[in-house]
Amino acid sequence: MKRTIALGTFDGLHKGHRAVLSLPEDSIKIAVVFPLPPKAVLSGEPCAIMTEREKAQALKKVGIDEIFTLDFNKVKDMPPEFFLEFLKEKFSPDLISCGFNYHFGKNAAGNTVMLSDFCNKNGIELNCHGAVYDGGEPVSSTRIRQYLKNGEIEKANGLLTFPFSFTAEVISGDRRGRTIGFPTVNQKYPMVLIPLKFGVYKSKILIDGKEYEGITNIGIRPTFKTDYIISETYIIDFSGDLYGKEITTVPTRFVRGEVEFSSVEELKNQIERDIKE
Repeated sequence: MKRTIALGTFDGLHKGHRAVLSLPEDSIKIAVVFPLPPKAVLSGEPCAIMTEREKAQALKKVGIDEIFTLDFNKVKDMPPEFFLEFLKEKFSPDLISCGFNYHFGKNAAGNTVMLSDFCNKNGIELNCHGAVYDGGEPVSSTRIRQYLKNGEIEKANGLLTFPFSFTAEVISGDRRGRTIGFPTVNQKYPMVLIPLKFGVYKSKILIDGKEYEGITNIGIRPTFKTDYIISETYIIDFSGDLYGKEITTVPTRFVRGEVEFSSVEELKNQIERDIKE
């Protein structure tokens, strides 16, 4: 059977990525990926749209058979020619698929022109895909990250294959919510992800395959501060102990920004208004 590979980071798995990942059905489809965006590794700043695990799950859902994760720290200093020989030796590909702006090797010196020459010399078919446009602008992970930073969840989701979400363990909080009638589930927001605009979101919560509606506050809690980004969700019409369990939070609409309240009563009244909205 033919072996085909798709090259890219595929952060967020957006509409543009889908073209690159459309590999022949009668082949073994392999995605050769970086676990995180290279800029995240170089800068140390969180900017991923999905975690490595979530990306692997998404790639499987769109039909990828195998996922090979590159070590960025090794590849970034590799001469481009060495990287291409590595692909040939490792995968023996019949077809390579990539985006028009794919770069590789030391100083990102390798480009699609070099890749095309290599494929021609080695009898490998190359599919190099151009930009995909939406609303007159190219679809890109950079554009989606900006939407998420601005709290524009609906715009981001319009460009993604799967809605933005995060999965994390439910941790023990200070249990203040239950004393005011709104018990919440607390999750540490994954450190590798691009921070969403802090504030309150309408959300969906996935627990054991079931979907619930909720309202989620993401931030550092101005009234009762934390030293990390925390997600606190009030799940409507749910009761049960979720401590230690992994659940998925899907923010769907930004409701309001973070506010520091002068009293618990003021906070309680605002939560009631948020739920009604």
